[in-house]
Amino acid sequence: QVQLVESGGGLVRPGGSLTLSCAASGVSFSIASMAWYRQAPGKKRELVAHITPDGRIDYVDSVKGRFTISRDSPKNMVYLQMNSLKPEDTAVYYCNCHRVILTVPVDSWGQGTQVTVSS
Repeated sequence: QVQLVESGGGLVRPGGSLTLSCAASGVSFSIASMAWYRQAPGKKRELVAHITPDGRIDYVDSVKGRFTISRDSPKNMVYLQMNSLKPEDTAVYYCNCHRVILTVPVDSWGQGTQVTVSS
């Protein structure tokens, strides 16, 4: 059973930085894509960044150049380094694990961590 636990959220001023962490268990990064999503109040959940098993990385346009996703496979950790934060980055951030099991896509989610960017 996959378990994902996020940490590192909080209140930060515009222009500040935060690093989110996701502790994963029950999954190998060699067969799972890992991602960060976010959901702001009244908005749909959106994909922020993801990293594939072979290390390909992509970001939503609004965070390119400011956010960096990374993983530490021996520790089973995924990180999201967020710099130059803006008020519009305020959201609940979720860690996601995506696998394909016998042709069936399976997604697992953490409980989320709140990021608030405000002066």
